[in-house]
Amino acid sequence: MATEERTEELVGELYQAVITMDDEGARRLSQAALDEGIDPYYALTQGLAKAMEKVGQLYADHLYFVPELLLCSDALYAGLDVLKPHIRTGQSDKAKQIIIGTVEGDIHDIGKNLVKIMFEAAGWVVHDLGKDVMLQRFVDEQLEIRADVIALSALMTTSMLAMPTAIEMIRARDPRVAIMVGGAPLTRDIALKYGAHGYARNAGEAVREAQEMLKRLNGSHI
Repeated sequence: MATEERTEELVGELYQAVITMDDEGARRLSQAALDEGIDPYYALTQGLAKAMEKVGQLYADHLYFVPELLLCSDALYAGLDVLKPHIRTGQSDKAKQIIIGTVEGDIHDIGKNLVKIMFEAAGWVVHDLGKDVMLQRFVDEQLEIRADVIALSALMTTSMLAMPTAIEMIRARDPRVAIMVGGAPLTRDIALKYGAHGYARNAGEAVREAQEMLKRLNGSHI
């Protein structure tokens, strides 16, 4: 069993491996964490997930761009592949769930995929519906899954016009679910006008916005 000092050392190195886009290092350090008896959930949340939060901030600050973000995600997934099979069921059962997709009429999914990466890194269970998703499918998936959050993405001004209809359809069938939107043509004011509970300006803000949104809604007993 690793000492507390050794645990922090390994998890810190795992954090750095993701930020420096070192997928082989992330894989090796994740296995080392397991071999030394470090809780895999701790390594995931304090190493991999925290690293992607930092990467998201670097992206938001225009210090990293899409190529760097994707390479960091490769390192993230390399570590996740090692750690996830060893996370206890009781821990993963507590994970929040999100349904995500790009609305119908829009085939752009890079932004949506980056948001997906961020949620997976944070330990959420992500149900990715893909791109050009028919509005009724969001409703059908929610009725089956009962996710905590539904995230709608649009990268075109024309396709974002479908969002208020989608939000109305979803809330008519499940008024308790939290709905967030994002994409280049949107703003927070537009999101509120459309009836969404939250808005993420970029992938780096998405998880934090979802968490804050759920706190607000739970406090309001919605």
